[in-house]
Amino acid sequence: MPITLPATLPAYDVLAREGVMVLSDDRAMRQDIRPLRIGLLNLMPLKIQTETQFARLIGATPLQIELSLIRMSEHQAKNTAAAHMEAFYRTFAEVEATGEKFDGLIITGAPIEHLPFEQVTYWDELVRVMDWTQTHVHSTFGVCWGGMAMAWHFHRLPKHDLTEKAFGCFRHRNLAPSSPYLRGFSDDFVLPVSRWTEMRQSDIDAAGLTCLLTSDQSGPCMVDDPAHRAVYLINHLEYDSDTLKQEYDRDVAAGTPINVPANYYPDDNPANPPLNRWRSHAHLLYGNWINEIYQTTPFDPAQIGR
Repeated sequence: MPITLPATLPAYDVLAREGVMVLSDDRAMRQDIRPLRIGLLNLMPLKIQTETQFARLIGATPLQIELSLIRMSEHQAKNTAAAHMEAFYRTFAEVEATGEKFDGLIITGAPIEHLPFEQVTYWDELVRVMDWTQTHVHSTFGVCWGGMAMAWHFHRLPKHDLTEKAFGCFRHRNLAPSSPYLRGFSDDFVLPVSRWTEMRQSDIDAAGLTCLLTSDQSGPCMVDDPAHRAVYLINHLEYDSDTLKQEYDRDVAAGTPINVPANYYPDDNPANPPLNRWRSHAHLLYGNWINEIYQTTPFDPAQIGR
């Protein structure tokens, strides 16, 4: 079954060319199927790239997915055309006012790690979003800064500054093979990392949470929070093959001190095209999340959050 997207959304053509099953929203309306409603609260500056990355992963399951793009009401995108935002996004305030409910919500990362959470300009509204998930969303997936923000809000689990950026592809260990989110995962695999902060295992333990994935090089990666029907992934399985390259090239061009991303380029040489060694696990993780939602979400959306 396909993912439902507006036919004019840039991700529609990209995914169709890749062989991902996509269905225009007007065709979906004529089908007598209850799709899973997944929201994407997109906090990243490159909106179109991020939309495509997540749509690719959640659209690869056998289930029909209806993707809704959401933005913060009190923050204007600077790197994406206003016409795109107007055509495809709703503000959280608009979503909240409808009272509608979602089977799943993804809260993306944001390039604001250096700020204390409460100093982020849209923090108060994001707190409203996170509280709203407890009554209007069946399962929430916090990614990178989005996951750290949820862990701080619900558990006061701090983020810690790093002396240098954790940047590259690092080996991770599967700590919970029986978790439904990690069904089919290898015991050991490579995952892209790009952040200036970290969560620490001692804080995770003190909060009574369960770490599902960790790395000896870059620390805890994925945390389960069943009390809030949430999971937090602070690394980037959604990244394209060249996303770390784009970040590295951008910093080099700007004269920003940055290390070559570790274990990413063959022979650690930026002249060599990078290899993608995480794609299969990315599809596994998001497919498992969608499957877990499908198995547990109420058939009647009105019952979500009750």
